[in-house]
Amino acid sequence: MSLYLWIILGTIIFPLLLSFDKKIHFYTHWRTVFPAIFIVGLFFLLWDNYFTEHAVWGFNKRYVQGIYLFRLPLEEVLFFLVVPYACLFVYEVVKGYLPNLKLDLLGRAFAFLMVLSGLLLTIFYLRNWYTLTACSLSVLLVIGIHFRARAKWFNHFALAFIICLIPFLIVNGILTGFVTPEPVVWYSEDHITGIRIGTIPLEDIYYNLSMLLPIVLIHEVLSTKRKK
Repeated sequence: MSLYLWIILGTIIFPLLLSFDKKIHFYTHWRTVFPAIFIVGLFFLLWDNYFTEHAVWGFNKRYVQGIYLFRLPLEEVLFFLVVPYACLFVYEVVKGYLPNLKLDLLGRAFAFLMVLSGLLLTIFYLRNWYTLTACSLSVLLVIGIHFRARAKWFNHFALAFIICLIPFLIVNGILTGFVTPEPVVWYSEDHITGIRIGTIPLEDIYYNLSMLLPIVLIHEVLSTKRKK
């Protein structure tokens, strides 16, 4: 089995097993979780495939199974199912175990930081495709969902996203070559800032935020409709 596939398996196994926790019973959310993941995931798969085709990033054949959907290895396709599932699980755990925790200050600080930093990166690196798209999209989403719509769930999302940064750094560190001679996923230096957290491009944080925020939005909208 490929290294990338092992990473996918390691990412999903605990959230999947713990989905049947008696307090969270995450499996009862599957009716809203999977539609949200599939809707947003389709967009990101198209984005991913386009950037792969134009060599903004790519995949080391040494670390994948060799099964492809268009230009994307099977493992990368599974990434858009597994990572959102794991992060949504963390989000529901945060809501379930910390429902009354005062998170207003954290939510505002997180939103302000991501918008300000995202705007600055977008402005200063307009010619970098990855920086431009990931940062500008995350800025628009945070402004629309937090500052304009004032989504009540955003504060819990902010905490869950911060918690998810720990496994994110581990998984993305492995994917970007922290423990291997060559990276599993490589990035064109022409389309990133060059600022890295270890081996991880800074843009990956904004990319993940852009993926997870609309997934949680759709999940929450569908959940509200189900309750009604």
